[in-house]
Amino acid sequence: MPHEPTYLGTVEDVSGSSISVAFAKETAAGLTFINGVAYRIGQVGAFVRIPIGYIDLFGIVTQVGAGAVPEKIAAIEPHGHRWMTVELIGEGERDSQFQRGLSQSPAVGDPVHLVTVSDLSRIYGRPDEPRYVSIGRLASAESIPALINVDKLVTRHCAILGATGAGKSTTVASLLNTLSDSKRYPSARIVVFDLHGEYANALRDRATVYRVNGNPDRGEQPLYVPYWAMTFDELLPLTFGSISNDAALGALSEKILEFKKVALANLTASKKKAQFNVTEAALTVDNPIPFSIRQLWLELCEFVKGTHTVNDGQTRATFAYELDKDGKPLQPGDAEKVIAPKFRPMSQAAGQDKIFQSKAGLSLTINRQLDALASRLRDPRLEFLFRPGPWNPDTNGVPQEDLDTLLKGWLGGKKPIVILDLSGVPVSILNALIGSLLRIIYDALFWSRNLPEGGKERPLLLVLEEAHLYLGKTNEGTAATQAGNAVRRIAKEGRKYGIGAMIVSQRPSEVDDTILSQCGTLFALRMSNESDRGHVTGAVTDNLKGLLSNLGLATKKRTQNLCNSLVSCFCFRSQGANDSRANCGGADGCKTPR
Repeated sequence: MPHEPTYLGTVEDVSGSSISVAFAKETAAGLTFINGVAYRIGQVGAFVRIPIGYIDLFGIVTQVGAGAVPEKIAAIEPHGHRWMTVELIGEGERDSQFQRGLSQSPAVGDPVHLVTVSDLSRIYGRPDEPRYVSIGRLASAESIPALINVDKLVTRHCAILGATGAGKSTTVASLLNTLSDSKRYPSARIVVFDLHGEYANALRDRATVYRVNGNPDRGEQPLYVPYWAMTFDELLPLTFGSISNDAALGALSEKILEFKKVALANLTASKKKAQFNVTEAALTVDNPIPFSIRQLWLELCEFVKGTHTVNDGQTRATFAYELDKDGKPLQPGDAEKVIAPKFRPMSQAAGQDKIFQSKAGLSLTINRQLDALASRLRDPRLEFLFRPGPWNPDTNGVPQEDLDTLLKGWLGGKKPIVILDLSGVPVSILNALIGSLLRIIYDALFWSRNLPEGGKERPLLLVLEEAHLYLGKTNEGTAATQAGNAVRRIAKEGRKYGIGAMIVSQRPSEVDDTILSQCGTLFALRMSNESDRGHVTGAVTDNLKGLLSNLGLATKKRTQNLCNSLVSCFCFRSQGANDSRANCGGADGCKTPR
């Protein structure tokens, strides 16, 4: 055994999947050459092989030197330069493919061998299988491609984590270029939430870009998000803001439901039957039925801020408008222009006409919220939300287009990638808007799960850039919680309906633990922050904490990959780092080659 060139030493301690290996005295230190190929002895991240009968066990070196010495003999060998710690990860029969998991454990005294290029080919040599794609080359063997299982990458979720400038955008663009190859994956479907507008140039030839105030000359489509497609809880922070009074919340919910019932009745019978599979009796405030929010605002202004000529029996006919010299209302209000009506001030003075406060205004105290809604309705930056193009309802609640045409553009376009460029969205509503978009997409895939366009037949990958901004650990009821709840739902249940998430973040410690723990694949780039490294270390499987100890020193081309979408875990050099068409990052964003 010792004369074999791959021989390293023997197993001296076994503790679960972790073993301690003592190097043989004749094992050379530093470099060794086997069949003309140079191999480093005892390098962290390298593979080792333990033959047991007809089965080979494989493990990854996680520690070398004094720290790897078993505690009982640490005093005898204080320097411990002849020991290493190995984490077992899988096995394979001779001349057969590698598989994750162990059916048996090694015994003390079993020989340990260096893994050669031919052994690595057994582990990773599946480039011809359609479900595997190459994302680069193994750092320990440049001739071996680093392969990932596309099915598991998409449906079991993944995360790309690294500090600013570590190469996250380059890695994402490289992965998306690979996954959107129309020849290998003609049914690929990817939606990118791009907060900084950095992916359009790199992916323009295979992506449809939706941007607020999009430029048609650059091939951009205008981004519209109909407010009426949101649930009541989603719409509230984007329109009225915070309302702490439960009675006011209930009254407002009933008013919106009333508007939706009227809008449903105004739709033609044929359209109602074809588009809205809901009856008035089953209608709720959360159903995506169009209604005019401007008309809602005007009526609320009338009933909350209005005054009347009578105290009892108040109706629209008793409004006390300010009158001009001809006795006509000076300003009755304009819903489309968001102009509030002018009423005479309340007065109980003797000898004057008595003007009474609206009784509705006494119970529905939302004057400040109405002013906030009016300000947002007038804000030109929010026209994509409150004047959503062909999805903008008229005063009767009837739009030109329904929600199915919007979803068809997002989820059923001709190109495999859709980029929702949110760089033009005001920061104040960004978190709440992302939560609404995720919920709308999830519901669309859920209700179409048994149809050809559903996620079971054609899976969808959601790429969430800067995830720490809206998937953090926040208090219940905040805007960020809406996005977090949507992604937690996708992470827990999305696999059933063919929905996967790719979490991209430079601060993994600020991402909710529940979300990160559901990611089956982790691409870990350089991280300078200790808490971020600790958060990633706590999320990995196979006890590979030692493999992540050098994340603070990783180069931009070197990426740690720890997951179950791979045949195993490995360090690799990203092909995107040298691919000019996937060059993202920096002040100039993503660039295509000239």
